[in-house]
Amino acid sequence: MGGSRGSCSWIAGGPRGTARLPPVRVIAGSARGTRLGPVPAGVRPLSDRAREGLFASLGPDVSDARCLDLFAGTGAVGIEALSRGAGSCTFVDAAREATAAIRSNLERARVSGRAIVQTADVGVYLRRRRKDEHPYELVFLDPPYGLTEPHLSGYLTALDAGWLAPEGWTVVLTRGHKSSVPSVPVHWATRRHLRYGDSLLTLYREDRWA
Repeated sequence: MGGSRGSCSWIAGGPRGTARLPPVRVIAGSARGTRLGPVPAGVRPLSDRAREGLFASLGPDVSDARCLDLFAGTGAVGIEALSRGAGSCTFVDAAREATAAIRSNLERARVSGRAIVQTADVGVYLRRRRKDEHPYELVFLDPPYGLTEPHLSGYLTALDAGWLAPEGWTVVLTRGHKSSVPSVPVHWATRRHLRYGDSLLTLYREDRWA
């Protein structure tokens, strides 16, 4: 499994553009309406519409959940989860500009007390899980668009190696809608596909919970 440079929605070979996008806002919950800071160059967060649709699909699964936001970019998805009542969220991104933005955004949304921010290559991070680290009920995975199927499948396989809560979990994979369909562990089931523009969000659960 290759570890790609962090930040959400990068295209393999480079970012989608050099122009910075306008700040995003928290849609619902305790931090509703909070505008997050400037989007780091090369990062393209999920649109408000996509995040709203995602969290409508997740529903009560967010409440008190331990969350992991990989290729976190601005942290908008994990912060939305915290605002809506998630118990905690760990944010991981390889780009220092991104993790600095996440820390600032957590302060803006007043949810930093339930968050951990890690500057790390996601592939390396997933291979180094500590034995004392609690597994997660909700994982957001937004790798660079254009990654090949082996890379995407590698991240999902790594998550299956002790990162997911045995009592029930959901993994949300965001990818380009024309990108390769990844292989998933045999006991995973596809719960739902959500498409917004060129982004395709796939929700996976263990087949006994789907």
